[in-house]
Amino acid sequence: MPFTVSREAGGAGIEELIRSERASLRKILGERGAILLRGFPIGGVDGFDAVVRALSGPPLTYSERSSPRSTIKGQVYTSTDYPPDEEIFLHNENSYQAAWPLTLYFYCRQAPLTRGATPLADIRRVYRAVDPTIREEFVRRGWMVVRNFHGQFGTAWQQIFNTDDRAAVTAYCGANGIQTEWLDGDHLRTRAVRRAVHTHPVSGETVWFNHATFFHVTTLPSDVREGILEMFDPEDLPTNTYYGDGGRIPDEVVAHLRDCYRAATVRFDWQLDDILVVDNMLAAHGREPFTGPRQIAVAMAELSNG
Repeated sequence: MPFTVSREAGGAGIEELIRSERASLRKILGERGAILLRGFPIGGVDGFDAVVRALSGPPLTYSERSSPRSTIKGQVYTSTDYPPDEEIFLHNENSYQAAWPLTLYFYCRQAPLTRGATPLADIRRVYRAVDPTIREEFVRRGWMVVRNFHGQFGTAWQQIFNTDDRAAVTAYCGANGIQTEWLDGDHLRTRAVRRAVHTHPVSGETVWFNHATFFHVTTLPSDVREGILEMFDPEDLPTNTYYGDGGRIPDEVVAHLRDCYRAATVRFDWQLDDILVVDNMLAAHGREPFTGPRQIAVAMAELSNG
């Protein structure tokens, strides 16, 4: 992972490749979890958008977001706008939602000077690596994400839900299994209980598909974690995770889960015009710290609810 498809000298362009090999590419994606298309002239964001549409259909709008992104054009976005010295831990896009994109696309508009990879982890391997007693606990109890939108701190709920209408937010959340609690000072708290283990809708494989590790406070870098814990009471943290019944997940359990992700991780260095296609229910992705003006565009497609 990823399976690499490189253009040979004088070989087919990306449009011709997809027209002639779409079924094969989709089959490989469903087996390997990720494909790297390398050496093809893409033609910028418009060409990237065309690749997404040719392989998956219309890209999705990024809603109920958990990280800051900027729109580049249409439904093509920047990758997470975090400082370059920060790692973004492995996760499956939007696995905390009632529905999520089945396929992700990443496009290298400018490679970093150093590091900056988008590491991948086969979550079939992660599932098998998790201690069976821990796995069974999550299957039995599920997991819960609690999010607090404080107005002046972090991303505002208006950006998360793409509206400034409280009633619309409450209605959306109610339709998607999210409890809402409106507090003083434009403060919104949400709770959502989800499954930790899913079945892939195409292959039927069992996968470890959740944000329980990513959103847990102990997964934050130590300096960020210490600062946030000084600012907020536990119930007011911007994000944190629990068992689905509200019980605390022991720190050592989350540490074990982080170890399982890291043991399954692979990486590659970005090159200009690379396109990475990821089956979001087979591979988790993250981001290494980097130097230089790294620019990775992102698109999502094929809505799924497992």
